[in-house]
Amino acid sequence: MTTATETCAICGGTGWQTIERGKEREAVRCECRAESRIARLLQSARIPSRYENLEFSNFTTQHSESVATALLLAKKFVENYPVENIGLLFVGPIGVGKTHLAVAIAKELIRQKQAHCLFYEYRQLLKTIQNSFNASVQTTEMQVLEPVLDAEVLVFDELGAVRPTSWVFDTVNHIINIRYNEKRTTIFTTNFPDEPSQFADDETRGANLTSAQQAMRRETLGDRIGDRMLSRLHEMCRKIEIQGPDYRKHFNSRKNTTGEQVRRRFSLKPRESQEGANEE
Repeated sequence: MTTATETCAICGGTGWQTIERGKEREAVRCECRAESRIARLLQSARIPSRYENLEFSNFTTQHSESVATALLLAKKFVENYPVENIGLLFVGPIGVGKTHLAVAIAKELIRQKQAHCLFYEYRQLLKTIQNSFNASVQTTEMQVLEPVLDAEVLVFDELGAVRPTSWVFDTVNHIINIRYNEKRTTIFTTNFPDEPSQFADDETRGANLTSAQQAMRRETLGDRIGDRMLSRLHEMCRKIEIQGPDYRKHFNSRKNTTGEQVRRRFSLKPRESQEGANEE
């Protein structure tokens, strides 16, 4: 509902506007209703405040060719949706822009296609589900999972970030299986290599390694979610691999360098120098 101060000048708050088609006049939905729906969809997408300014327009492609290619593929995905609704799997090291692109895609799908998108960080979702087991919490596990399972487009950030346990495996498998069976679009990001598990089976992964050996060995996405789910991901998604330096380190390095230059420029001269200048 619109208030008196928010009444649309075109439709007068009715939600309908009249347009002329030759000699005919036709009532169509006013653009203000679309804008209102887009605002609601953006608010309900659960995009964290830290990421609310992430857009295609401010995504930098200077770090590597694969970063530039990833941006082009992300834009193409939005353009072709929902005719082509296979999901995306962004794979790459920390700080190459995987989350930036995933969030930008969700926001553009809402603005351009009015799609119902939902963002969840892997660790946060699992923690929220665990909290629902607490008797003092009013939210049930199904209340947490239902919007995740039903979202038209789900952004599942940092897949595999939590060390796997039987409960983690079962929960993640349930989410991926439901969305796979219902053919719902899912966008994943992960820092782990897109490779199968290095163990014979999921139940005994790492059991025959010492803690030192486990710490030195680079884990794969198959280690983290299981080979069966990894295979499902390949059916659900098109992989986009991104390689490049960590832009956060690059940004912080430039920021620190600039700050040091500013401090040096505006720092006071030593007392002796000032006195010498005064004598002259």
